[in-house]
Amino acid sequence: MPSGRRVPGEFALRYWPALLVLSGTLAFSGVALARDIHIKKMSTADLKQVCEKVNGSFTQGPKRYGCGTDCKGKPGTECIVTCESGRRCIAQVIGARVPHTAEQALAPHKRH
Repeated sequence: MPSGRRVPGEFALRYWPALLVLSGTLAFSGVALARDIHIKKMSTADLKQVCEKVNGSFTQGPKRYGCGTDCKGKPGTECIVTCESGRRCIAQVIGARVPHTAEQALAPHKRH
């Protein structure tokens, strides 16, 4: 093959391993950002009270209710707790935190 001449598909063959690693890294990095943690059951009134305490945003639908914060003390969607009547609530938090209560999941994270 003469130098300077390109073969169709050369780019894909030359760089596919790097593209594969990059796409795998991006796919798995999203999994590590947030995790679902089951916490105790809470009534609508209890979660609403916690939500007000942590300055979150409370929402309620026909079957589910929830609260969200920015994980820094303001309303947002980075840290959320959702509940369904009669079932355990689910907290979604960023990072390696493992909250045991809705307040721990929604309140600003204190670094030690």
